[in-house]
Amino acid sequence: MAEKSVELFLKTIEGAKFRGNWDKKRAIQLAKEMLPDLQALRYSYLNPAELVETPQMDALREKARGIIEALGGEEWHRKFLEAAGKDREKVEEAVAKIKFFLNTILGLERRLKLGKINDPVVAVDIVVGEVMSVSKHPRADRLLVTNVNIGERAVTVVTNDLTVKEGNRVAVALLPPRSFFGIVSEGMFLGTGDGVLKDVKGEIGGLPKGIPLEALNETRNLVEAFLKG
Repeated sequence: MAEKSVELFLKTIEGAKFRGNWDKKRAIQLAKEMLPDLQALRYSYLNPAELVETPQMDALREKARGIIEALGGEEWHRKFLEAAGKDREKVEEAVAKIKFFLNTILGLERRLKLGKINDPVVAVDIVVGEVMSVSKHPRADRLLVTNVNIGERAVTVVTNDLTVKEGNRVAVALLPPRSFFGIVSEGMFLGTGDGVLKDVKGEIGGLPKGIPLEALNETRNLVEAFLKG
């Protein structure tokens, strides 16, 4: 997933219509330099706990921080969105994809510490969130747009469960962003045949507790599709 996220970043940054002062060449160079580090980790015989302590992990974190600086610093995304103008929808999608890439790289250590788990769902973060606001999708009657607090930041999640309400405690899989009729969704709510899980246990931003195994099925399918694509 980390390698695929680098590919997504490179494709996104090449076509991004970002205005303002930023170092595109430097950002691309640092991302390309991540690939040998990731491949060294991937083909290592070390267990996950040992991988966390490797020089490659240190290098990945340093390069990710370098990319943030090349983009314009910690507030890079706000600056690009403020300057977007008529290209705002495209800029929002590009920003979301870059955030996913950075989260994937910077969260790699955290996921490795979960241990040796042979399941695609551990390739992405799944966290507890609290729904802060809910609104109807402006272009799709059967979709809702939610703003969700996941601790360190807030994310936008588009859902087709029209019963989701402000205050619901949900489990969010932070997946590669998708645009739904012009609104970018940064993840997906976990749920079962009865709909979205709305009373999830655990700390905001932490791992959800007591999630039914079937609630992971769609996340697993989407991760596998992204890896194949």
